[in-house]
Amino acid sequence: ERLSQDLAALQGVERGSFKLAILTTVKYTVPKLLGGFCAAHPGIEVAMVVGNRENLLQRLANNQDDLYIMGQPPDNLDLVCEDFADNPLVLVAPPSHPLAGQKRLSPQRLTNEPFIWREPGSGTRLTAERFFAEKGIAVKTRLEVGSNEAIKQTVAGGLGLAVLSATTVVSELALGELVQLDVQGFPLIRRWHVVYARGKRLSAATLAFKQWLFDHR
Repeated sequence: ERLSQDLAALQGVERGSFKLAILTTVKYTVPKLLGGFCAAHPGIEVAMVVGNRENLLQRLANNQDDLYIMGQPPDNLDLVCEDFADNPLVLVAPPSHPLAGQKRLSPQRLTNEPFIWREPGSGTRLTAERFFAEKGIAVKTRLEVGSNEAIKQTVAGGLGLAVLSATTVVSELALGELVQLDVQGFPLIRRWHVVYARGKRLSAATLAFKQWLFDHR
């Protein structure tokens, strides 16, 4: 099958397939890029899996997909990791929160504020917890929620603050359902990475999509 795809690519015929696994947070951006790629390359078939960090790490360890898109690649596997876009993390609150609208807040103002987090091991959570630990801030965990959508609704309901990828809260901020707090040190800048096992031979279709990501990031 791979030989057939490679011969087709040499002849200028666009065909083939690849498997893509993406982090749940990336579902707000990458599927749009994938849609544009599929429209430009209708002969290429794509299977996409969306999962949390634990899911993707398990699939990566088992070599189940051709490409993975995640924020924080693991250190214990021999991987090729290429960063292709910023992933800013913002601090959001309900519009009624006492800190809403205040400028240049010190991170210490967040001491003992209740936070809504993703599950342990989440890349966003790890980054935020590292930031608060470096500042000597004790944040209180009120809830652990399994999806960004549930976190947004919980924060909008007034149960606490949350650190989320900016791409996940564009609509809620525009509609006034959430507000972004102006805290020194935020946004926390992370990067999105394209990841695959070192030594893995990528098909022509996979390489074409990887290039598309970098061209349209």
